[in-house]
Amino acid sequence: MTSKINTVIFDLDGTLLNTLTDLTNSVNYALEQYRLPTHSEDAVRQMVGNGIYVLFEKAIPGGRDFAEYDACVKTFQEHYELHKKDFTCPFPGIMDLLKTLSEQGYKLAIVSNKFDQAVKGLCQDFFTPYITTAIGESSKIARKPAPDTVFEAMKELGSTPDTCIYVGDSDVDIATAKNSGIPCISVTWGFRDREFLTKHGAVHFADCADDILSILSDWSY
Repeated sequence: MTSKINTVIFDLDGTLLNTLTDLTNSVNYALEQYRLPTHSEDAVRQMVGNGIYVLFEKAIPGGRDFAEYDACVKTFQEHYELHKKDFTCPFPGIMDLLKTLSEQGYKLAIVSNKFDQAVKGLCQDFFTPYITTAIGESSKIARKPAPDTVFEAMKELGSTPDTCIYVGDSDVDIATAKNSGIPCISVTWGFRDREFLTKHGAVHFADCADDILSILSDWSY
């Protein structure tokens, strides 16, 4: 049966881009400015996924009770904006995947809990011309796992839930897809492992970029 799916909405960090080193460096830079303990990449890996405010709730001892919490977050944002491409790069096979999907006529978008300015900048720098719709965290719209950013992406693309699929690497992405009423492909190369994803309801797995193509080509209702 021919797939009805014509729109693929991607998470960004841990799905399309390996951003962990740059994130960790900027987190630790901000923490160091306020004489706070720093974290390893593996520790930061476990903190990301719910946006920068939750990230810093976990990274700062005392979380939001820290007197200079907001200033620390702002320091991170400013540093990350300057250094977000120092080590960041697409995961293996991603660029070929996006090229193939584009050639096959799929509509593509990014929906992320990373702050909106960084999402749009990274999308433009890495994924032009394949992805032009990119939506991140902002005060104007509820972040994942609320479906609002996914629905906004659908609106921009002229798509409907029955034609969409979500691709992500975390429990947040699984919940986001469920709340949006669309299926989810969980990638295993990102910030969460297969066992964790399975425990959080993952059904469709991609161990490499080509697996996404296979799942889409086999998709039927």
